Amino acid sequence: MAEHFHVNTPLLECMGMSKRLGTTVYLKMENSQPSGSFKIRGIGHLCQQLARQSKGVVCSSGGNAGVATAYVARKMGVPSTIIIPSSSPQLVVQRLQDEGATVKIVGKVWDDANAEALRLAEAEGLTYIPPFDHPLLWQGHASVITEVAASLGPGVKPGAVLVSVGGGGLLCGVIQGLKNVAWMDVPVVAMETVGADSFNAAVKAGTLVTLDDITSEAKCLGAKTVCKQAFEYSQSSELNIISELVTDQQALQAVQTFLDEERVLVEMACGAALAAVYSGLIGRLQDEVLFGLCRSSVSWY
Repeated sequence: MAEHFHVNTPLLECMGMSKRLGTTVYLKMENSQPSGSFKIRGIGHLCQQLARQSKGVVCSSGGNAGVATAYVARKMGVPSTIIIPSSSPQLVVQRLQDEGATVKIVGKVWDDANAEALRLAEAEGLTYIPPFDHPLLWQGHASVITEVAASLGPGVKPGAVLVSVGGGGLLCGVIQGLKNVAWMDVPVVAMETVGADSFNAAVKAGTLVTLDDITSEAKCLGAKTVCKQAFEYSQSSELNIISELVTDQQALQAVQTFLDEERVLVEMACGAALAAVYSGLIGRLQDEVLFGLCRSSVSWY
């Protein structure tokens, strides 16, 4: 079996965004992963640790975590069942089935699907693969920062890391990665869309918050409660995590602009991070709070 299931993705300088910000912007191209997203890093690592002898795995997902789980399970020769909410597009269902997964549609949002995945794991003795809330996931996701450090070279580090937040798994992985490469002073800008903003709500309230519903169209960001570890990181005096929101319209416009300028099509969950640049948010943060008086390079995923 391979040492890991993910690939070392390119770190590309983005000239259009760099020109907009007056500083170098790098893109970590996780869309080139075998499953199409960063999720394969953590899920591959977790499955290798927990599912080698499993009778089957079950994962709840709005899309990307399920595809990663189905891909890894197929490579390991383990049956997979993916529970998705009705808000997931038919294209996701087809992709999961193409990977050999059994697909079940339960509930309206991810939280509904997750309740069924937990029930199924207990009832049928399956290995539960959480989409974002597990230390092994974060360990796997941390490899993205290790790769960035290797690409930038000794003595070079980004002025900030920009990342979209749904359940908080990537955010936790990025923080773990920053710890691993001794970049704890690098700010992290955590982006969400209005209506899928459980992390921002928790930061503002000073405690975990469960949203009444997911009203954003960025369904892959649709966890009604962010994971506890992500919230705890936001409260740490050793970290500088800046939580910001954009509207669905801003995220969608960012997706379109990115397609026009870079010839790459991404989903709205990625558009939340892209919108931080295209809407001028990062420019304002540069001037106000993010980098103090210096304009440093920005990396994002």
